[in-house]
Amino acid sequence: MKNVLIAFVALLLFHGSYGQQTTAQQLQETAMSMMRQGDFTNAVTVLEKAVAKDPQNLELLKNLSYANYLKRDFAKAIEVAKPLVQRPDADEQTFQILGMSYKSIAAYKDCGKLYKEAIKKFPNSGVIYNEYGELLEMDNSLGDAIVKWEKGIVSDPNYSSNYYNAARYYAKKAEWIRVILYGELFLNLESFTPRTEDVKKGLLFAYQNLFKGSTLQDAIAAKSASGFEKEVLNTYAKTMALAKDGVNIDNLVTIRTRFILEWFQGNNKQQYPFRLFEQEQYLLREGIFEAYNQWLFGGVINADAYQIWQNNHPKEYNGFKSFQEGRVFKLPAGQYYMSH
Repeated sequence: MKNVLIAFVALLLFHGSYGQQTTAQQLQETAMSMMRQGDFTNAVTVLEKAVAKDPQNLELLKNLSYANYLKRDFAKAIEVAKPLVQRPDADEQTFQILGMSYKSIAAYKDCGKLYKEAIKKFPNSGVIYNEYGELLEMDNSLGDAIVKWEKGIVSDPNYSSNYYNAARYYAKKAEWIRVILYGELFLNLESFTPRTEDVKKGLLFAYQNLFKGSTLQDAIAAKSASGFEKEVLNTYAKTMALAKDGVNIDNLVTIRTRFILEWFQGNNKQQYPFRLFEQEQYLLREGIFEAYNQWLFGGVINADAYQIWQNNHPKEYNGFKSFQEGRVFKLPAGQYYMSH
């Protein structure tokens, strides 16, 4: 989150007279360079000089609050940011920065009040719902936290962090089909971060547990499962024999291939249109579905074997790599089928 915010504030422009704007831009560039190098103390000093030149500039004040947060001067970060959330031009990030400082000093009550105000102003903000959920998790209210993360998924289906936190939550609850669905959605929305590798491990673990004993049948019978989840589980149930000796990279590819073929043969595609499954069907047609599955699971199961697979399948590997680098995975609104 820190790196994302640093990258974001580095792009911000300042307002005012031409002379002020030029000076502020130079100060900003200097401060951002210091922040990237971890020199937060001097970054704060430079930003304070810029604020003196343009004391009402929202973006500059946000930068100053965030630099103090990184410096771990949370009291100062709050002092700077608190008046900003009352401004009519306050954006989601303004609330996010103040909330991060509140959480750092365990001011959970103040932070909860802040997020409630933020949601009134930004009712479809995936960022705010995610932050609110993380606050509730920190305050040992996991049942309330998942409600916020689910609401974030509904409101802003392309914001990855709500899927990440929801997948973590459902792993703790052993609700493996939701770990599988939310985990894979996350991996397509956020494919190249440290969190990516953690979720790949969790995704494999979820498959291993779903195909163990009576787990899959028990999940189908669960009253909490939505109609969509039951259809997904029933489709996976048709592949149970393939995993009789446990889950490995070879039978995972076969299981997931069979799942897509079965899913699109029935009425599920009309009743539950789902972007993730549509993409998998496309990858299957293009001959790179195995490469996608190797990317998901190969390195987690056996990194050396995955490297050998890449060396032996350069066409498939490069084809998937080109696809992955050349597209942005986007989820349309209206494809949320889970029950609360």
